[in-house]
Amino acid sequence: MPYASNDDLPLAIRGHLPPHAQDIFRAAFNSAWASYGAREPARREEIAHRVAWAAVKRRYRRAGDAWVPIAD
Repeated sequence: MPYASNDDLPLAIRGHLPPHAQDIFRAAFNSAWASYGAREPARREEIAHRVAWAAVKRRYRRAGDAWVPIAD
């Protein structure tokens, strides 16, 4: 299901990603949820999560236990 705000994201996401990365995750998840819903209804949530993580990983990287922005 789409997320209305970052507060609605799963605790695993909120607890590990900084606020801007949460925004990216939420926007990508919601977009993928709408885009892939009709084509792959059984895998909709899985696909949306994969797309959202890919979007985060384009802008952030793991440094130990923290997610940090990737320098341009």
